[in-house]
Amino acid sequence: MQENTQKSAGNHKENYAGKCIESKKNYPSSDAQKTLEGKSILVTGGAGFIGSHLVDRLLKNNAVTVLDNFSSGKKEFLERHLQNPNFSLITADLLDYAALEKAVSGKDMVFHLAANPDVKLGAENTRVHLEQNVLATYNILEAMRKTGVRRIAFTSTSTVYGEAAVVPTPEDYGPLLPISLYGASKLSCEALISSYCHTFEMQSWIYRFANIVGERGTHGVLVDFIRKLRQNPHELEILGSGKQSKSYLEVKDCVKAMIYAVENSGEPTNVFNIGSRDAIDVTRIADIVAEKMGLVGVNYRYTGGVNGRGWKGDVMIMMLSIDKIERLGWKPELGSEGAIEMAVEALLKDQAAR
Repeated sequence: MQENTQKSAGNHKENYAGKCIESKKNYPSSDAQKTLEGKSILVTGGAGFIGSHLVDRLLKNNAVTVLDNFSSGKKEFLERHLQNPNFSLITADLLDYAALEKAVSGKDMVFHLAANPDVKLGAENTRVHLEQNVLATYNILEAMRKTGVRRIAFTSTSTVYGEAAVVPTPEDYGPLLPISLYGASKLSCEALISSYCHTFEMQSWIYRFANIVGERGTHGVLVDFIRKLRQNPHELEILGSGKQSKSYLEVKDCVKAMIYAVENSGEPTNVFNIGSRDAIDVTRIADIVAEKMGLVGVNYRYTGGVNGRGWKGDVMIMMLSIDKIERLGWKPELGSEGAIEMAVEALLKDQAAR
């Protein structure tokens, strides 16, 4: 598993599934609280791919504590911060409630990124996403409730939409029918967070990510293709038909969006898609990886998969509508192809430096 607050009274509009209703509750949403400066912040999964980039950014203006069990995170991603007096590291599991409550206590905000990110794994181990995603999130929320911490940002996923009939898919699309246990677990976490916010006067930001890529990537199609081509530069196995088409976003763009959303929205529960405005298919990704590795004439061997999918639960087409967060003022700097190119270059540079 990776992968803070004063009260402000006033009228707020709750936005859930695209419907607005008036509510009078004390939510911590003043301008001073929304600005992520001078805060004490807990990042779960802060040693992971996205988490470590978020820590880099938050440490510029805040004190940051990372809690990670290093099941997939890497201490080397945090090495540069170990001597920083504003940084602390706790090696613990989110299922260890006592350690978690101690870590949460006194914080101004929690960024909850810890999860098991392996979408395919749910078809083999049906319990892993329940424990490492749903129960872990419940423990976080309980620790926050008991210690009086009222603000949480949570990394969800585009897979909560399942096979959406509307593409690009907006945040108010429904019904939400995930086709993977991973997607189902993330949707369960969203529901828990929303219910805690409305029951216990907390505030949340829920990010539904497209595919995030970049430096320090530890899993996913780019890491998989690079590994396979290192082993055999003449042939590349591609799961599914190669026609799966999805949006990609570079990780630094992603982190900017996460922080921007917190600082510029103030509903009790704020849900944002975070991605790019376009998509790219798997075969084109293979072309880019091969080109960046200096390989010519690579033979692609498609597995066919399940009706063209790479695995059970693989969504064939995914592109998110990012109109909502763009209306706030954030825009991605790169499209999907640009993000893939930058990410492959960074991953190859990382490997060359080892």
